[in-house]
Amino acid sequence: MTGGVYGRGLRYLRARARVLARLAGWSVLETGQSFLVGYAPARALDDGFLAGRTGTGLGWLAVAGLGVALGALGTARVYAAVADLVEPLRDRLVARVAARGVRAGDGGALSGLTQQVEIARDAFAGLVLVSRSFLFATAGALAGLFSLSPLLLPAVLPPLVAAVALFAVSLRVLARRQEAFLIADEALAGHLGTVCPGLRDFTAAGAEDRAGAGVARHVEAELRAARSLARWSVLRVAALAAGGHLPVVLLLAAAPWLLAHGVTAGALVGALAYVTQSLLPALRDLVHGLGTSGSRLAVVLRRLAPGETEDDDTPLPRTAPDDDPTPRTTSDDDPTLATSDGHPVPPPLPTGAPGTHAGPAAPAPAPPVLLRPPAPSPSPSPSPVPALALHGVTFAYGPAAAPVVDGLDLTLPPGSHLAVVGPSGIGKSTLTALVAGLVVPAHGTVAIDGHPVPGPDAAARRVLIPQEAYVFTGTVAENLTHLRAEPVPEAELLAAADAVGLTPLLEALGGPAAPVDPSALSAGERQLIALTRAYLSPAPLALLDEATCHLDPQAEERAERAFAARPGGTLVVVAHRAGSARRADRVLVMDGPRTAQGTHEELLRSSAAYRDLVGGRPAPPARRSQPALALGDADGVDPVAGPGLAGDGRHVVAHGPAGQVQGSGDLRDGGPLGGQG
Repeated sequence: MTGGVYGRGLRYLRARARVLARLAGWSVLETGQSFLVGYAPARALDDGFLAGRTGTGLGWLAVAGLGVALGALGTARVYAAVADLVEPLRDRLVARVAARGVRAGDGGALSGLTQQVEIARDAFAGLVLVSRSFLFATAGALAGLFSLSPLLLPAVLPPLVAAVALFAVSLRVLARRQEAFLIADEALAGHLGTVCPGLRDFTAAGAEDRAGAGVARHVEAELRAARSLARWSVLRVAALAAGGHLPVVLLLAAAPWLLAHGVTAGALVGALAYVTQSLLPALRDLVHGLGTSGSRLAVVLRRLAPGETEDDDTPLPRTAPDDDPTPRTTSDDDPTLATSDGHPVPPPLPTGAPGTHAGPAAPAPAPPVLLRPPAPSPSPSPSPVPALALHGVTFAYGPAAAPVVDGLDLTLPPGSHLAVVGPSGIGKSTLTALVAGLVVPAHGTVAIDGHPVPGPDAAARRVLIPQEAYVFTGTVAENLTHLRAEPVPEAELLAAADAVGLTPLLEALGGPAAPVDPSALSAGERQLIALTRAYLSPAPLALLDEATCHLDPQAEERAERAFAARPGGTLVVVAHRAGSARRADRVLVMDGPRTAQGTHEELLRSSAAYRDLVGGRPAPPARRSQPALALGDADGVDPVAGPGLAGDGRHVVAHGPAGQVQGSGDLRDGGPLGGQG
């Protein structure tokens, strides 16, 4: 790959031979300055001051000053020639990045235009300047040494050649180490960009250690790359010492011999001036400039022009942008679940921060209307295949940790409605992660419709809605139909919105074609959109991991009943309130060794842990919510009575100061059944 970049660079320079010739012509003036920086002081000493001719000495110093003036003129012209060489490269890169952004939908095109193109431009300009300066400064200095005395060359030329050879040998290795470090740094930044927005999800799933281990791997990789780069960078120091400092030592050590063999004192001073004022600065610029800017230029050019060929008009290949800071590796066929670390992120980057208000209060539950046919079963079978089956499932976060799920057996027929309850941190969300395939059990098996988890067939048959819902910038319809491959009729979309309770928000936003600003939505409003999106998905198994925690009890009930009534659908709810458990056909109580299963009535009789959670009292009668701040709501949450509280009338607030949301806690009847498990 490096050879390809170098080859394209040579072709680019050959096509601009006239600019290179003009650059070399103006650089000759700098060669004259390098020649005079040692020759003029030598003549001023030998022919002027040491010979008692002060005027001659001053004259030679004036010649040295004239050389500096001519060198400054040459440097000014050199910069103009460098601009003629560099700016076409910048324009070419801008055109390619813009074309790739348009043709390939590259989300990193803006970064390429605003940052990486400028990095390439500056690195290329610096590379041209330091390479040209070293070549012409070295030529002028060596010519001056030879003109003073050929005996001076053995003390300067061999160390200089050895230094350049050492640096040239190490250059390719240093470039690879520099690129490895940059790649490791980008990988760490990209991984943190994926992990940090989902910290609450990791905490809710009890996967902090796993997330930390993933970050630690990237940190260790960058540390190894940095150490390797530092070790090989010692060669730069060695080359600089050999070519720039060793000649000074050799000249001083050989001074008696040189003076005895006809080398004048002025010539010796001139040689020292050549080494310290010309060769050493030029070599230092070359080592640091070419070693750093050269590798950065190679890396950036590969990023900006990954498919460039000799023909500038070759169409760009459709490749994923290398500089996209938000990796989006989906889990099988379900784009809502998904990074390789098990963090649920959607393909579009979420732009809204988690809100502090709950979602809109929904009217009384209405029977859902589904216009699309039920999802077909994967294959005909003479006996019903369980919608979900867990056999002897055991999982722990680490080999020495106590199992969060221990030997769990669970079988759900199609159309079941299961509520999972238990104290905070007991493993409820871990169970949904096991079913979704985000984590793999240490022992036992998980299957969805007979398909093993994890696996693409099982992933296509389940949809997970986490506690923090994700909404991306786009229209309402694009958000709602994101999980459907085929177009969704508007009538079906409106029916789904009505079933879940999204209709008031849908009308307030302006209909399905209205744009969505995620940052302008409350947490509850984002949840309603995510719930409707999952309702419209073809996956028969819906996993609600406290997905209604920001909704009031009536809106929560409506959404759960809608999912439970989906034709051919199976529902698993991590319960947020006691009402979710009462509505379910079956309840799973997770409480370590006291794990139990059964109906609500059965568990009230047989499970002390369940009775402790729900209080053992009958469900309160269904009714509409009272005005805001009336303390009669069974779950302690009421809709806002009017504008001025928490933004608008679509939000709900807990009893207490306006705008606050009641946090999850282990409340009794009518309250939350724990937080994330």
